[in-house]
Amino acid sequence: MCDACMNPTSRRTAQVAALQRQIFDFLGYQWAPILANFLHIMAVILGIFGTVQYRSRYLILYAAWLVLWVGWNAFIICFYLEVGQLSQDRDFIMTFNTSLHRSWWMENGPGCLVTPVLNSRLALEDHHVISVTGCLLDYPYIEALSSALQIFLALFGFVFACYVSKVFLEEEDSFDFIGGFDSYGYQAPQKTSHLQLQPLYTSG
Repeated sequence: MCDACMNPTSRRTAQVAALQRQIFDFLGYQWAPILANFLHIMAVILGIFGTVQYRSRYLILYAAWLVLWVGWNAFIICFYLEVGQLSQDRDFIMTFNTSLHRSWWMENGPGCLVTPVLNSRLALEDHHVISVTGCLLDYPYIEALSSALQIFLALFGFVFACYVSKVFLEEEDSFDFIGGFDSYGYQAPQKTSHLQLQPLYTSG
């Protein structure tokens, strides 16, 4: 068994990155990313289990999920950068249209200064308007960079999962060929008839 196949470090890194992202999405009430992150964490655990237990099928499922994960993160990048017809002011996909919350990084980004706007006509019921200034990096770019990191880790994990599952499948085929009963021409023991020998007397 190859030593590289037994090292789940890449999957642990992906799991830590997913947990970190899950925390910030919880703080920002981003329900759609929270659900996607939960499924991704389960898939990473499945991939780690498949690597440790030499289960190629689990690794294939993990690789298939990573394809969906790359597509989801590409959509997030397009959403926050407002590519095409996507708009953060009109589409509240990340919260399933249940609230007006934005990314947690909107108010807590590096260098951001939040100032409440009092008596604003734009404020809806049970909401308040704020002014965010001085950010070293605006929150759409932070979210886009976070998704880009997830895509990079997913691509690395996809290549690793395909390679390891291929090694496992080859070793399973090798075991069937070398250690299988058919290769030795094994046959079940058959019952043999025992003849009872008796002395033969002759007249002399």
